[in-house]
Amino acid sequence: MRGVDLAIYADALAGESASLAARAERAHSRLRQAAIEKRARSALSESAAERLEALGLLGSVDEAATRAELRELEAALDALDELQTWVEAELVRNAA
Repeated sequence: MRGVDLAIYADALAGESASLAARAERAHSRLRQAAIEKRARSALSESAAERLEALGLLGSVDEAATRAELRELEAALDALDELQTWVEAELVRNAA
């Protein structure tokens, strides 16, 4: 393998890693939002909570689905990290 090909591939993998990490952070953010909504719901009147739900402003986060998505993203990041480690080792071998 040519070093330049490995370097280009390493850059592409780094971009993919950043994208997956950003998606994982958005999932974390949705879970934090759900936690805030749960606390707020106890302070709201029933009619206010129903109105906000109807508008999609309260209770709009599917926590189970978000947690499953987060697990998948974290597993993908782990696998990608393993691949990146291998590519970096190949780069070092090519440079030697």
